[in-house]
Formats: sequence, C-alpha cells, structure tokens
Amino acid sequence: MSSITGFNLSFRHLYIHFPAQSRRKIEYGCTCTAVRPVLCSTSSSVSHSDENHVSTSYSRRLMTFMITFLLPLPKSIQSSGADAYAAADDLVLVQEEIRKVLSKSKAAGVLRLVFHDAGTYEMDDDSGGMNGSISFELDRPENKGLKKPLKILVEAKMIVDEKQPGYVSMADMIAVAGAEAVSLCGGPKIPVPLGRLDSMVPDPEGKLPEETLDASGLKQSFQRKGFSTQELVALSGAHTLGSKGFGNPVIFDNAYYKVLLEKPWLSSAGMTSMVGLPSDRALLDDDECLRWISKYADDQDLFFEDFKNAYIKLVNSGAKWRRDS
Repeated sequence: MSSITGFNLSFRHLYIHFPAQSRRKIEYGCTCTAVRPVLCSTSSSVSHSDENHVSTSYSRRLMTFMITFLLPLPKSIQSSGADAYAAADDLVLVQEEIRKVLSKSKAAGVLRLVFHDAGTYEMDDDSGGMNGSISFELDRPENKGLKKPLKILVEAKMIVDEKQPGYVSMADMIAVAGAEAVSLCGGPKIPVPLGRLDSMVPDPEGKLPEETLDASGLKQSFQRKGFSTQELVALSGAHTLGSKGFGNPVIFDNAYYKVLLEKPWLSSAGMTSMVGLPSDRALLDDDECLRWISKYADDQDLFFEDFKNAYIKLVNSGAKWRRDS
C-alpha cells in the first residue's frame, strides 16, 4: 500500500550498490564498518600476521565504496524525490478542488457516498470496496440521494483532470472528499493516499449492511468486511453529521454517542422517536458495542483517533492500486 507521497527512504533501495557485509552494516547503522568492517571490530583477536590481509581487504573495499558513489544512481532512485513532491502536489490539487465544491451542508452526503462505495467490500472473495463503482450503482434503493454528492465530485474531478490528466481516480476523489468533509465540520484531519484504480463495472448487490440489522447482524456484516466491533462503533459515529438527530447536523463531534445513551426515541415527545436508524439504536443492545459507545461519549479525542484509523482502513478496503503508488 502506498504512502501519501509514495516515497520510501529505506536504505534497502541502495542494496544493489554494496557488498553483503557493507549492506548489513548500513542496515544496522554502523557507517564506519560500511567501508572497513574488520577494523571496527571490538575484538583484539586479529593477529599481526593478518595485518597485510586486512590492509589489502580494506583498500579493495574502500575502492569499491568510492567507485559506487561515482557511478550514476538508477533512475528509480534519482526520480524518487521528484515523485514524492509530485504525489504531494497531486494530493494538494485534489484537496483544493474538493474544497471549492464542498460545504458543511453537503458534508453528510459526501461522507455517506464514501460508506456506500467502500461498504460493498467482502473479504472472502475480495470483491467490492473503494473503487468508484458507486457511479454505476446510483439507481439502487440504498443509494437514493447520492447523485448530488457524486455530481459535485465529478465537477471537481474534471478540473483535476485538466491539470493532471488521468492520474486521479474517482475512488481517490471520493476517499479524499470524505476526509475533507470530516475536517471541514470540525473532526480529525485524516491522511488519505492517492493511487486507487476505478472499477468499470458495478459491485455485486446486497453487500451494504442493512439499516434494520440488529447488533449481532451488524457485527457479523462488519466482520466479513474485516472490521472489529470497536471499528463498527467508531465508524457509526459518522451519523453525527446530517439530519438523523444526533446533535448539530454540520458539526462532527461525539454527540452521536451521547444522544444514543440518552435514548430519546423512548420519549413521547414527538420527533424524538425519529432519532437515528434502527441499526443505530440496536448498538445499545450489545454489551461490547455499549462499552465503546460509553467510551466515545466520555472521550471525544479517543473517538476522533479511532474514527480516523477506521476511516483510513475503510477507504483502503478492497482498493486496487496503481503500480507506481
């Protein structure tokens, strides 16, 4: 999986240039032994009769070492720094164009778009996932209302493609847009790498968790996608945005968990019965889910950290990556 920049500073990229002993010494951090491994030993067992051998060996190693650094580096190494800057520039470009079309009132819809694209992933057959296939799935009942969020990202992508043709996928746009939506509304900043490939066909139907599932069904559904109960509860906190009744609809915070614990739907006060989805309320019926709900209600920083990590995992689920990523 790629990093944000795709730039790896590991010394292992240089292995081709050094003899075996030199490579070992560089990996473990002894720079002097890269050119004179024998003489750096703390042992005093080198006999006087071996001095000529050591001197000759050292001379040869020093010559090899110097020649190595006089030779031109492979293009892959020469270009790695430029590639790193290019990748960072591409991400900035994507973020800038998304911010031009995104507003707090649109954040909930964009975040829902992420979940419905990535949420089709199944571990058993490695199908679905974060691949932009939502573009072909908008007519499905569960995706009602997602045409507008997708439309604004398509508009942003057109500008990105004009400046960097064919480099950023729709899957990348959706993944980054969800992170931008969270940040815009006061949530954690989430680093999202680029490099996903788009699918040219829709994902199989019936893979999203149904809104009517009980806690046991939700846990099983998320387990098939590679997510723990803790990650299920953390990701459910995304419902703090939007019109589901969990606090301010344009502020990303831990109000979702606080409201769940209050159980306002049990009140006879009119619209409070409309708070949340059946699947939201079902989480309270499971002891493990309830434990995490209570923790996140008490500690917003913990929720932000766990949501960030679960979100990164979500938008990488099932993703196929460019080879240069």
